[in-house]
Amino acid sequence: MSQPKLELVRTNLRRYTFQSPKIKKWVEENCSGRINAKVLNLFAGKTKLDLNEVRNDIDESMLAEYHMDCVDFANNWDGARFDTIILDPPYALRKAMEMYNGNYTSRFKMLANSLDRILADDGTIITFGYHSTFMGKIRGYELDKMCVFAHGGAQHCTIAIIEKRMEE
Repeated sequence: MSQPKLELVRTNLRRYTFQSPKIKKWVEENCSGRINAKVLNLFAGKTKLDLNEVRNDIDESMLAEYHMDCVDFANNWDGARFDTIILDPPYALRKAMEMYNGNYTSRFKMLANSLDRILADDGTIITFGYHSTFMGKIRGYELDKMCVFAHGGAQHCTIAIIEKRMEE
């Protein structure tokens, strides 16, 4: 196992994560896979990424092809596996209630247990939040990269992590 890479990016906090040009660029540059790789943006929000993305968001007013609960989407997807899965869920109950019109969306353990079946064998999971692990070693993943997006002032930093399957 190699040492995870650590980055620091200073950027203003925006209501929707990918509205920050620096964060949007970072996530686009860090999606893995071949040219025209298939990317799942599971909590898509309002900002379209410059990627070949399948967009899901439980909020029907968001720019997405699917409007499903994240676990239901993962359990019911029957298309090709994704090269990268991007997870930018609401980070806390208050944020979930505010950003998703009262729909509580924090079934993250169930979601983590569902992602293997829709992720390509050499796939990448990029997760935004306040933590340094999501899939974790228990599911066979290792931390490849962490980026701290510092917003300045009294604003919490946003942490993005990239996890990849461990080689057997």
